[in-house]
Amino acid sequence: MAYPPEDRPAAAPDAGAPPPPPPLPAELAGTLAGLEGAGEAPPPRRPDSSVPRTRTSAVWFGVWDGAIALILLIIFVAQNTGNVRLSFLWLDGQISLALAMLIAGVCGAFVAMAVASVRIIQLRRLVRRR
Repeated sequence: MAYPPEDRPAAAPDAGAPPPPPPLPAELAGTLAGLEGAGEAPPPRRPDSSVPRTRTSAVWFGVWDGAIALILLIIFVAQNTGNVRLSFLWLDGQISLALAMLIAGVCGAFVAMAVASVRIIQLRRLVRRR
């Protein structure tokens, strides 16, 4: 319901028209000053036509990620076939550079998993105590 501005006189009522609404109290009159329309309504939403994500689709993407990683690993091994001399404690010998780097990477992953496992055990104990 719209109220006429208070500084403009209301039009004279017709014989069949309802009486004008009463003026707003002073506390409310200032709150409505300067308000404009909210604009046009947003366009209606179209129904979502995308296919929902499932566990199978996640596995499918995981298979593709693994295949790409395997291809990159094969390229890495093929490009690094030269032998290198390694000495570790009492072990001494020659090994393929690619194999040495892969073994180092796997050992690094085991160290990272060991540290992460210790942290997970620590957090589980903390949760049980609380």
